[in-house]
Amino acid sequence: MRDLEATAHKTGQNLDAVLTALRAEVERLRSQAAAPAAPAPAAPMTRWARVGLARTPGRPTALDYVERLCSDFTELHGDRAYGDDPALIGGPARWQGRPVMLLLQQKGRDTKSKIKRRFGSANPEGYRKAARLMDLADRFGLPVVALIDTQGAYPGLEAEERGQGWAIAESIQRMVRLRVPAVCAVIGEGGSGGALAIGVGNRVLIQENAWYSVISPEGAASIIWKDASKAPLAAEALKVSAGDLLELGIVEEVVPEPPGGAHLDPEAAAARLGDAVSRHLDELSGLDPQRLVDERAARFRRLGAYREE
Repeated sequence: MRDLEATAHKTGQNLDAVLTALRAEVERLRSQAAAPAAPAPAAPMTRWARVGLARTPGRPTALDYVERLCSDFTELHGDRAYGDDPALIGGPARWQGRPVMLLLQQKGRDTKSKIKRRFGSANPEGYRKAARLMDLADRFGLPVVALIDTQGAYPGLEAEERGQGWAIAESIQRMVRLRVPAVCAVIGEGGSGGALAIGVGNRVLIQENAWYSVISPEGAASIIWKDASKAPLAAEALKVSAGDLLELGIVEEVVPEPPGGAHLDPEAAAARLGDAVSRHLDELSGLDPQRLVDERAARFRRLGAYREE
């Protein structure tokens, strides 16, 4: 531009039109360089990334939520048949002041407790204990609140020898017949029958970065492609994310998490979860026992239903 100005001065040519346009472009470029760059739009989070967040170290466990939301929690032990299971625990408590019966899948907070609790994968005695607690909930009129967080029931030989499949089926059947309100929330992982065993609620909620599926992405990849490393493809095909489940009618509500995930702000995550569960308990509290049973059964019969045109 300076060369053009010098040429115009020496030769007397009228180059004002060109120079005006160039000056305007220079000013535009200067102002653009001075302004902070606009952030690039965030790419949508993949389903596999959501699975990763559900497994993030430090993500609040069921007991972490109980500590923040409940008072007077009394853990009850044993299935009255074989023993106690630390992976599936429960007992009466007050959820934000309301008397409830808690059913909790507890993964553990550190390496030692995770091994003790088998990462939340229950043995048959865990599911039989859950059924026993459901009996108590009916007897004393306590709504059931279940916090789900497991990759699935424990797959060991000893679990199969003690009737794993039968125990899960009995727990599902018992929960269908509950004559009190039941609200379930998937707070991390919701894998297979191990999750469904305490997931037959009148309302099923899921946190934003949790997942829920008939099989884990790794398990599906191992079966379909004989290669667990293809789990990201399986996660996409299974539609395991909270948004997918809401769209499919598998859950009634997605509970938002703090930016970045529940592990970054457990207090805020607990407050949102607590309010959501309490709201659904309020809505169910006025229904008579038979209607609760009928609506719960109808809810699950609708899942996967289709009509041929």
